[in-house]
Amino acid sequence: MVDGPGFRTSIYCAGCNHQCPGCHNPQSWKFDQGREMSTEELLKIIIDDPFANVTFSGGDPMYQAAGFADLARAIHTYTNKDIWCYTGFTFETLIHHDQRELLDQLDVLVDGPFVQSLRDPDLLFRGSSNQRLIDVQASLYAGETILWKPDVSVAV
Repeated sequence: MVDGPGFRTSIYCAGCNHQCPGCHNPQSWKFDQGREMSTEELLKIIIDDPFANVTFSGGDPMYQAAGFADLARAIHTYTNKDIWCYTGFTFETLIHHDQRELLDQLDVLVDGPFVQSLRDPDLLFRGSSNQRLIDVQASLYAGETILWKPDVSVAV
């Protein structure tokens, strides 16, 4: 529930060159850690939990953007789950590179490196104040970065 709203199936990948000081998951930095899993294996895990949406984290999924784009397309084909992704890259950098294929499949991107001096435990779904929650589809449509806003309703 810290990797996005509600219950989530989080897919953690190996490999990250950002190596942010204070990273919550430094064991994921090495690219040769973990084990390879097929799109089919991961999709089965995701489908088997009908109440959880999906989060890609790591490491940094953008280093394996083609594989995650394949998985995201399969998720959209077989489910109506939303997909969040955490990355140390900025949205503006990714949109012009090979990671665009993955961006096209995402609902929300949490972008930017974790900066320990900007750490704020009160932030929603991110660790430091430089990181943004980006509504990817709205941003791609508008041609500018649109921040994601939580759907908050208050009972009276």
